[in-house]
Amino acid sequence: MTTTVPASKDLRSALDAVLDGVVRSNAQAVDRDGVFPEENIAALGAAGLLGLTADAAVGGGGQGMRAAAEVVERLAGVCGSTAMVSLMHYAAAAAIEAYGPEDVRREIGEGRHLSTLAFSESGSRSHFWAPVGTATAAGDSVRLDARKSWVTSAGRADSYVWSSLPMAGNGPMTLWLVRNGSDGLTVAGDFDGLGLRGNMSRPMTADGLTVPADAELGADGAGLDIALTVPLPWFLVLNAAFCLGLADAAVTEVARHLTVTTLTHTGKALRDAPVPRRDFARLSVRVHALRTFLGDALTALETGREDATLRVLQVKALAGDMVAEVTDEAMRLCGGSAFRKELGLERMFRDARAARVMAPTSDALHDFVGRVSTGLPLLDEENR
Repeated sequence: MTTTVPASKDLRSALDAVLDGVVRSNAQAVDRDGVFPEENIAALGAAGLLGLTADAAVGGGGQGMRAAAEVVERLAGVCGSTAMVSLMHYAAAAAIEAYGPEDVRREIGEGRHLSTLAFSESGSRSHFWAPVGTATAAGDSVRLDARKSWVTSAGRADSYVWSSLPMAGNGPMTLWLVRNGSDGLTVAGDFDGLGLRGNMSRPMTADGLTVPADAELGADGAGLDIALTVPLPWFLVLNAAFCLGLADAAVTEVARHLTVTTLTHTGKALRDAPVPRRDFARLSVRVHALRTFLGDALTALETGREDATLRVLQVKALAGDMVAEVTDEAMRLCGGSAFRKELGLERMFRDARAARVMAPTSDALHDFVGRVSTGLPLLDEENR
C-alpha cells in the first residue's frame, strides 16, 4: 500500500484527522488496559505521518525534525503511549535514513514500517553509550548476543536499531538493523507500567541472533558517533516536544476546570480567586517558556549554530523537569476532580514521570551540559 505523505501545509489537517478519528477515542483504553495502540499507529502510517521524515525519493515526506516535533507534541496531549511509539520511530528512522538499506527506507517512507531504538541494556542500564552486548563474525553473517533492558514497541516494531560492542573496530559501539521476528530474538513478558502503559517497553534478548553482515549501520565501531549525531538529537528534541504536549494539555485542562467550576455559596468560579489564578499563570508561563526554548533548539540545529549541541542537551533536561512539576501542580489545582480517570489529568501526571528516567536521564543530561559548558568533552575518552 502506498500512502500520500502530507505536504507541510497539510500536516495539521492530516494529524487532526488521525487524532479525531482514532487516537482520542482509544486513549483511555490504551492506558487502562495497557495495550499497544495498534490502530493509532496504523492510522498514522496510512495518513503518511510515519513516513513524514523519510526522503521523498523513497516515498517519504522529506520533512525535518520540526515537523516530527509537531506530530509528537500533539499526539502527547491526547495519548502519551502513541506519542512515545512515534517518537522512538522517528529517532530510529533517522538512523535508517542515513545508513540503512533502500528497501527498509522505502517501507518507512510509504508508512508500512515501524522502527524503534534498542540501546539500553541490563549491564549498562541508562548508560546507552556503553553497550555490553556482543557482535561476532559468523561466516557471512554476524551473531548478536545481548540483554536489552527496555525497548519501546518491543515485539511490535518491524525493526530495531540495535547497539553492540564492535566486532573489531575502534570505538565503543556498532549499530545494526535487526528485523522483528528474527530467530534468536525474544521479548520478555508484558509491560505493566505506571505510565505510558501502551508503549510496550519491554526487555528483549538476543541469544545467537544472526543478521547479515550488511545489516551494519555505518562502520564497525562508529556507532557512538552515529548515535550522538543522528538518532540522539532526534530523541532528545522529540522528547522535549512530548513533554511540551503533555504539559500544554494539562494546563489547558486546568484552565477549563478553573473556568467552569463554581462555588455555590459565592456564585464565583475558581478563576475569580487570585491565588489559583496566579498559580495557573505560573504554569502557563512555564509551558510557553519551554515552547520558546524548543523552537530555539530546532533553529540551532537547522542553521548549524555553534550552540546546537548544548541546546539539544538542555532541552530534554529542561522539559523533563518542567512536565513533571507542571502536571504535579495541575493535579493540585484541580483538587479531587483530578483523580478521576475520565478527566485525563492523572494519566498525564503518570505519563510525565517517564521523561526524567529515559536514557539519557535528566541527571546524565545535566552532567553533559556541565561538561560541554565548561569545555570538557561530552564523554570521558574511555567511553568513546
